[in-house]
Amino acid sequence: MPKNSQKQIDKDEKKILRELQSNGKGSIDGIAKKCGFSRQKVWRLIKRLENNKTIWGYSAIVDDEKTDVNYYTALVKRSVNPFDAKMKNEISKYKIDDYFPETNVTIEDILYVNGKYDWIITFTAPGIKETKIFCEKMMNKFSNYISEYEVLETIIPIRKKSIKNPLIKNQSLLL
Repeated sequence: MPKNSQKQIDKDEKKILRELQSNGKGSIDGIAKKCGFSRQKVWRLIKRLENNKTIWGYSAIVDDEKTDVNYYTALVKRSVNPFDAKMKNEISKYKIDDYFPETNVTIEDILYVNGKYDWIITFTAPGIKETKIFCEKMMNKFSNYISEYEVLETIIPIRKKSIKNPLIKNQSLLL
């Protein structure tokens, strides 16, 4: 098979993506060495992945305890009401946390899912009081579109963004 076949390029890109997911701060040289590629090839493939939006960005995984916030997951069930044009426009232009800046909530992920719930929203907040205020404000703002929600608080993150928590061996509550 020629080295530049699309199948081989896809395979090489996946190899690089796995390396970036396990260490997004890794150097081009380090990734090249682990993947068995040249530095130029790794750079070229990463640029290609960024340009075609396979890679959306890079972020740090933070220990929430050290930043005095808790990690929450909101499970949201949509109502049967369809989004009107104004709401579709707002959702595509604004971040949900921009609606409620006084709550000190930072949204990490918003996932549209299939199952009992329709949306999963993960976020950090200083505590349960701020979380409840945020959820009440969200229910008021989107009351036509949300039929119910449930909030879960993370006790111990075992893995985040596919990275194992390096402090997990210190956690006595685990299982």
